Amino acid sequence: MNTRWVFSLFFVLVLLLLAAGCTQQPAAPPVTQVPTAVETIIATATPAPVTTTLASLTPGPTQSLPDAWGIDVQVASNGEAVDPQITVTCTGGKGLNVIPQLDVIVTRSDGVVETGSIKKPLYKGSSVSLRSTTKPGYVDRTEVWAYTPQGDKVKIFDAYVPFRTYN
Repeated sequence: MNTRWVFSLFFVLVLLLLAAGCTQQPAAPPVTQVPTAVETIIATATPAPVTTTLASLTPGPTQSLPDAWGIDVQVASNGEAVDPQITVTCTGGKGLNVIPQLDVIVTRSDGVVETGSIKKPLYKGSSVSLRSTTKPGYVDRTEVWAYTPQGDKVKIFDAYVPFRTYN
């Protein structure tokens, strides 16, 4: 009687193992990149001088997305002197499934511009971290741009983010 139970239990376990192995998704084949030829263009005319302007540290106006495309972001500095970062985190909204990408631009107080993006699939908690300045009292400008399903860019956040705050 005991051997009958042992064999039937063993048989059930083998069936469960086979069923678990058969339900896994097949592995995606590795993507191979095809090299493309790069055109070289030789300029014969003297190029005009390029005027460079510093990025503006003054925040500008923001726009709002339609309610059906609304997306919420949280922008914060980690306040660490060793590795200062400004983290932009997607915190939800109705537009998680329709907004294809969020672009983040950090203009540091020393004039350096850092860029990053959060690409689809957007989900609650997806984030990007960019370097910030390390000096207390200095603030960095952070802009968050959202792409609409039609391909338009909408600025949804533009504000100063201090390196560290003391409350």
